[in-house]
Amino acid sequence: MTDPDRTTPPRPSLRRLAGTLLEIVQSRIELIGIELTEEKERLMGVAFLGLAAMLFGVLALVSLTALVIVLFWDTYRLQAMTGIFVVYLGLAGWCAARARNILRDAPMPFEATLAEFEKDRDALRPD
Repeated sequence: MTDPDRTTPPRPSLRRLAGTLLEIVQSRIELIGIELTEEKERLMGVAFLGLAAMLFGVLALVSLTALVIVLFWDTYRLQAMTGIFVVYLGLAGWCAARARNILRDAPMPFEATLAEFEKDRDALRPD
């Protein structure tokens, strides 16, 4: 009186479901890896260019500072040095504020991966 179809668990469909879930997890992990690689390359490029810009900027500022001090040495040397100091201090404050804003407004890391996980979660929810 037992029906063999009802007592046998549907193993092939469970295996398919498990396989599909593993494929989803694998593709999401691959996406995380791709995003990590892209982020690393972007940060390395920005860091290199930023360091080069700072080096040349410092060289230019040292040259400009020396030029201004030499020009005003006989008449207004203290005023010239104070003016240069105030300008440098203002620029440093502006750079710090700008850097803080960039970090605060930066997009969340792994945004695409999180969006894909959310889509997967929504797709697996029962209606």
